[in-house]
Amino acid sequence: MQTRKFAALAGLAAAGTALGVAEIVAIFTGPATSPLVSVGGVVIDSVPGEVKDLAVQIFYTYDKLALTIGTLVVLAAIAAGIGVLAARRRLWGYIGIGLFGVVGIAAALSRHNSPWYAFVPTLVGAVAGAAVLRWLLTHEAGDNATAEERRWFLRAAGYTLAGAAAVGFFGRWWSTRRGVEADREAVNLPTVAPNSVAPLPPDADAKVPDLAPFVTPNKDFYLIDTSLVSPQLTTEDWKLRIYGKVEKELTISWAELLQRPMIERYITLACVSNEVGGGLIGNAKWQGVRVADLLAEARPRAGADQVVSRSIDGFTAGTPTDVLLDGRDAMLAVAMNGEPLPVQHGFPVRMVVPGLYGYVSATKWLVELELTSFADFDAYWIKRGWSAKGPIKTESRIDAPRDGSSPHAGEITIAGVAWAQHRGISKVEVRVDNGAWQQATLLPVPSIDTWRQWTLKWQATPGQHRITVRATDNGGDTQTDAVAPPDPDGATGWHSISIEVK
Repeated sequence: MQTRKFAALAGLAAAGTALGVAEIVAIFTGPATSPLVSVGGVVIDSVPGEVKDLAVQIFYTYDKLALTIGTLVVLAAIAAGIGVLAARRRLWGYIGIGLFGVVGIAAALSRHNSPWYAFVPTLVGAVAGAAVLRWLLTHEAGDNATAEERRWFLRAAGYTLAGAAAVGFFGRWWSTRRGVEADREAVNLPTVAPNSVAPLPPDADAKVPDLAPFVTPNKDFYLIDTSLVSPQLTTEDWKLRIYGKVEKELTISWAELLQRPMIERYITLACVSNEVGGGLIGNAKWQGVRVADLLAEARPRAGADQVVSRSIDGFTAGTPTDVLLDGRDAMLAVAMNGEPLPVQHGFPVRMVVPGLYGYVSATKWLVELELTSFADFDAYWIKRGWSAKGPIKTESRIDAPRDGSSPHAGEITIAGVAWAQHRGISKVEVRVDNGAWQQATLLPVPSIDTWRQWTLKWQATPGQHRITVRATDNGGDTQTDAVAPPDPDGATGWHSISIEVK
């Protein structure tokens, strides 16, 4: 029994060493070549859409952290088993490490745009892990070991695990920042012509406690994507290819993109996975080049009813061509709230299309626009059962008071946001308990492409109360009360909160 415990610990130390060393090597080969990242990426791409939806619902924007932790737990269990087998016969341990090395190498080489040397981190890590396993098993503290031998073994295995963890964390931290942050900080954004800037009304933000600010700070903007780590793409390496069903194929460099006329617009983005009343939505000031101008230069051919935007990591989103050409401010964004795009939000370039959920429009780390048709190609999420075109639905949310809070009796401000991007909000109504609908005050907005804050003064009386909100867009369509989940084209229903007034 004692032998098994020490052998399992040896297996854990060996696996930790393999992963830690691989992360260090990935500093030089790129973070996507890390076995943990590449295997995790294969898992993300392989699991059914409903599993991903469940992960977002349970872990929210920490779904990838949960996947990483879960993967490490599974690897730890298997590594312990390999250690026990290796204690019986050393060859079995080497075979076990070798099999996991093969899985890691296959995953790394299978990733989109993976370099030929993507196998190196896994290979070097596996060799290091095998060496540590051999070293520890040579000094294994079995049932007949002395107390001093057991203490030595525990110290050796413990120090090895701690060192591997430290090395691994450093390798991941360094490889995901190598050169890109410095490159981002060196970017000089071009000046936008005054007639291409949408000014923000001075009273667009009610500044009510707990109410989401009109402009979402970059650090608070929601993050949902399929990348386990953010791709590290410098402006020097970036280029955009526009091809497919076009009369003229284009390749545009970063310098050439910045020389083109730019616009600056406030646009609200929303995730299709957002539940009614949820926070997977944000509003920012974006700066970029109109997609319509680029498409006009490329000249789409007849039948090219879909523009497939492709990320450097292979993610795809399909946007209706007519939406990109209908006059809305769809852009290739290079800046967010006055600064170059944060790396996790798509630096150097991402798509921003008002009026569509992000899964069909908001591709980050953009490198390709392919003109094709919906009949010929299904993008990433469409293959997993989501609706092909993804127009955003009219929705509203109560931010203040908070659900479950206990405000004092007297006048309080009920406040929230409502959105119907590219249609705009014309009315918001609030109902307390089963009373009549009361029309809220709408704050001004710079355009129909942003969410809109609303407020309502209410004389709160002691007791339990339920507050409900609904919105109407500029087309006269009122938000439906029919409850539907996010899958396949966005959640619906009225948002309600419960409070107890003291």
